[in-house]
Amino acid sequence: MSKGNSFFILGGVLGVIATSLLFTVILYNQDDAEVADQGRVLRLGHNLSVKHPLHQSLLYFSEELSNVSGNQLKLEVYPASQLGDETKCIEQVQSGTLDFTKTSTGPLGNFVGLMKLFSLPYLFRDSGHYWQVLEGEIGQELLSKLSVRDGGGASGIHGLGYFDSGSRNFYSNVPIHSPKDLQGRKFRVMRDPVAMDLVSALGGSPTPIPFGELYTALKQGVVDGAENNPSSVLSARHHEVAKYLSLDAHTRIPDLVIMSQKTWNKLSDQEKAWLEASMLKATSYQRELWKVSEEKSLAQIKKEGVEVIEVDQAPFKLAVKPVIEKYAQGELLEFYNRIQAVK
Repeated sequence: MSKGNSFFILGGVLGVIATSLLFTVILYNQDDAEVADQGRVLRLGHNLSVKHPLHQSLLYFSEELSNVSGNQLKLEVYPASQLGDETKCIEQVQSGTLDFTKTSTGPLGNFVGLMKLFSLPYLFRDSGHYWQVLEGEIGQELLSKLSVRDGGGASGIHGLGYFDSGSRNFYSNVPIHSPKDLQGRKFRVMRDPVAMDLVSALGGSPTPIPFGELYTALKQGVVDGAENNPSSVLSARHHEVAKYLSLDAHTRIPDLVIMSQKTWNKLSDQEKAWLEASMLKATSYQRELWKVSEEKSLAQIKKEGVEVIEVDQAPFKLAVKPVIEKYAQGELLEFYNRIQAVK
């Protein structure tokens, strides 16, 4: 190859590289300009129906974010598992392909082990104790620990705030008065090892099924029952196929709004401040909405033929003690004891 040809090829290669770099800079500046002109649009997926009060609260969160940011930061909400069930949405948040999700802390325990704490039976004495913990130092500390997975590495998750989800209670096609009534029966649970062990300790057979498939599973007898709060029972129409609800209140598992750490890291300080301010308002709004919704839901399912049973919690608490002993170890035990000490 002649010297002239070599210089000609080298010049061509350098020209291609320079053009590529210029094109990249132009695209980058165009993206920045679009964010500045049109606002940044983020996505949130969750597994509940549009009738659920938590969905309404997420719409409120979206509206507040648009208002406080002057439409510079927007949130699109995708309900009813459009973007996947809880586990899949958490995985997408971790990878950065989804910006936000609303999830129970139950499935989160599979990603950040410390979150199994919230699945421990009878962790909270009542609603007052629950909120005293979550709004206090302990709750905020736990929220910050979402960013660290077991072993100390980054989880890819940024905790934004807590939503109320009431107490979880058993509902089924047979009345549940005591643990013996669960013997040999299949109960749907979240993909949460603590929840599975809880049902096993009470004599039932835990059966993980996606929430969106539960109505059919109850109707066809794949499972005998499930456990959740009255608002979720009503919004998912499970009261049509499970006519007994027992208020054993075995757990009070909060819902969390979490976001991708990758998304959080891309935001400016101003955008982060808008998000936190909007989440604070949405949390307060959701708490009040939930209280009203739960009362109405309980009244409605009674009206539609569900027998609501007040149970003695003592035999339930006794039966699930081994579950607490199994999981309350190390750091989780430290937080458990701190929560119990809150008066």
